[in-house]
Amino acid sequence: MASKEPRELRHNSTDAERRLWKALRDRQLEGYKFRRQGAIGPFIGDFVCVAHRLIIEIDGSQHVDNAYDAGRTKWLEDHGWCVLRFWNNDVLMNIEGVAEAILKTLQAEQALTRPQADACGHPLPQAGEG
Repeated sequence: MASKEPRELRHNSTDAERRLWKALRDRQLEGYKFRRQGAIGPFIGDFVCVAHRLIIEIDGSQHVDNAYDAGRTKWLEDHGWCVLRFWNNDVLMNIEGVAEAILKTLQAEQALTRPQADACGHPLPQAGEG
């Protein structure tokens, strides 16, 4: 469960979070709307595109093999959200590549309409399968 409020998290954002927010805010990424520190159930996502059920997390080294993060991601995916994770260093050193990966995920989701795809653009099994 998240222990901080979204406002506090926004105020104390990391360099990587501030850098990615500059690329996402005001619909700068092909018109997709993002929120910073958006509440989803009991959790808070770093960046959230509600319309496409996409959560972007920017992680530091404390998140390597983190059981809490794995459980959190599972809960979010079980509730129809797609979670993309990027390392702080990736955002700081290659913001264009990170933005491109986010855009590709959004475009893949848009190209496949429900119920043909889940929130991350993965095809759902056909009726009677799986």
